[in-house]
Amino acid sequence: MVLEIVLPVAHQISGRFAVKKLVDKICAEYNHLPMSQTNFPLPAEFQLETYRIERQLSHGGFSIVYLAHDAEGTPVAIKEYLPNSLALRGPDAIMPIIEPQHQATFNHGLKCFFEEGRAVARLDHPYLVRVTDFFRANGTVYLVMRYERGRTLHDHIRRHSGPLKEAFLTDLFARLLDGLDEVHSNGLLHLDIKPGNILLRSDDSPVLLDFGAARQAMQGEGEYLKGMYTPGYAAPEQYGQREFHGPWSDLYAIGACMYACLAGSSPVPSDDRMHADTLESAMRRWSGDYSNNFLALIDHCLVLDHTQRAKNARDLQLALLDRKPPPGVQISLLGRLRDFIHH
Repeated sequence: MVLEIVLPVAHQISGRFAVKKLVDKICAEYNHLPMSQTNFPLPAEFQLETYRIERQLSHGGFSIVYLAHDAEGTPVAIKEYLPNSLALRGPDAIMPIIEPQHQATFNHGLKCFFEEGRAVARLDHPYLVRVTDFFRANGTVYLVMRYERGRTLHDHIRRHSGPLKEAFLTDLFARLLDGLDEVHSNGLLHLDIKPGNILLRSDDSPVLLDFGAARQAMQGEGEYLKGMYTPGYAAPEQYGQREFHGPWSDLYAIGACMYACLAGSSPVPSDDRMHADTLESAMRRWSGDYSNNFLALIDHCLVLDHTQRAKNARDLQLALLDRKPPPGVQISLLGRLRDFIHH
């Protein structure tokens, strides 16, 4: 990318000699950095245990997701553990190649991924992705999930003209918090809640996708595995303070998703806010457009100090549905009067 931008400019300025000199300088400067690599997906029609791969659905730095069919022809989604920075699979290969210096870290991530799949498979909730199978094959691990049709909240925000209605958002996030309470009640954390991981079915009911706890468990496991979080949605304690992770970390992400629904884009990343908090509060930015209780709930979720956020999803859900301030938040008399008139 750097070369694509710089080369034409250099050529216009000084010709071929300058271009070669500039290329040599850039290569020397960046030669010590690990090259990014893209893993090729399994081919169409590949038989993976009892599942037949149809096509790739998505490809991230940590995994590949496929559309496949089981023995009865039912569509399923299959997630393959294949971190780009640790393993490489070529166009005609099935087994990934792992350099010896990365093997221990790869194995640690594989174990985290497998254990997360085992834990999530215990969950059966209408607003949570349903894991139906998990197994080891081809030197890695696969999670089989119910295939859900719909659009992501990210796409809905991007394509929607005008602000989203408070009634729609209240219903959506109350359902998500119900599913999240089920996650937390089973001793699990999601740790990667964002609009791209919230699917909206045709009836607008949500499904929370793609748990990120395995990625978080790998954070700091070597120089190639830093930054396993989503800027704008990750709580500040996810930036290296693993001992402070808890349900409140997921509640920060819920608040960030709500903020994004109003703003049309993600809020300021929490690590930037820790240095200089430039995030305009929801209460200030959208006062008069939404109820004060709704805006106060968003701001409460986005508090940087995790000890000041709600401790569980159920309390937040009740505050949202009852149109009451979140725990520990006071709304002024004038604010309460505005909400009364608003509703």
